[in-house]
Amino acid sequence: MPLVPTSQILDQAVAGNYGQGAFNVIHLETAQALIAGAQQVNRPVILQISENCVKYHGSLRPIALAALAMADEAAVPVALHLDHAEDEVLVYQALDLGFGSVMYDGAKLPFEQNVEATRRVVAAARRAGASVEAELGEIGGKDGAHAPGVRTDPDEAVQFVQSTGVDSLAVAVGSSHAMLERGASLDLGLIAALHEAVDVPLVLHGSSGVPDETLVAGIRAGMRKINVSTHLNGYFTRAVREWLAANEQAVDSRKYLAAGRKAMSAEAGRMLELFASA
Repeated sequence: MPLVPTSQILDQAVAGNYGQGAFNVIHLETAQALIAGAQQVNRPVILQISENCVKYHGSLRPIALAALAMADEAAVPVALHLDHAEDEVLVYQALDLGFGSVMYDGAKLPFEQNVEATRRVVAAARRAGASVEAELGEIGGKDGAHAPGVRTDPDEAVQFVQSTGVDSLAVAVGSSHAMLERGASLDLGLIAALHEAVDVPLVLHGSSGVPDETLVAGIRAGMRKINVSTHLNGYFTRAVREWLAANEQAVDSRKYLAAGRKAMSAEAGRMLELFASA
């Protein structure tokens, strides 16, 4: 099945009032795992490549082309999204490569500067036939730049969406990036208010720290795109550790990476089903 636009997958989630998983690619094995998990449960999936991932690989093109090729060969709809790009140049590179959506992260900028930069990105994405996600009200855990208790204001969200023309909005509602424990609570009332206020899909970042039942409640309150990275990476890494502990003489990295890939794919499929069931 060929690569599909991110908007196609998200539009279906909006129409069905369910949550759609968007999972981060770290390297080839994670991309394979995420697509395999989606195929196991016959659900679409959004693959995300972040600016941090690009820095790890040295450039965007190699990992992006690999993900695009895997998406084209998948048996389920797969979209490719650029996640948390603070560098506008990287956004334009992703659009040139054929990404279905990009997230320009100007959340650290003053409101008016965020609006101005996001407008430029939206105009470029429109020309490329892609959609744009933006962030308003910093999500926690990003380089210590978040003060506890920060929340997205619904009135400011309406103004931002109307001023920029973005297609989806990541909001601060209580989650935090890179959490290793799943104990975060969400402001369900605020989610409902934001869902009522803006006419674009809401995106939950920092979902790894949120328990299943709270994620379901957040989706029912209005969240549509659910980003997960750290939680799934944990499954991959624990499986690799267990395999290496049981095979101390092994040197073929394919063996332990395959164990990580299998563990991640199973959890990715479970989460896709969980979000859809909400």
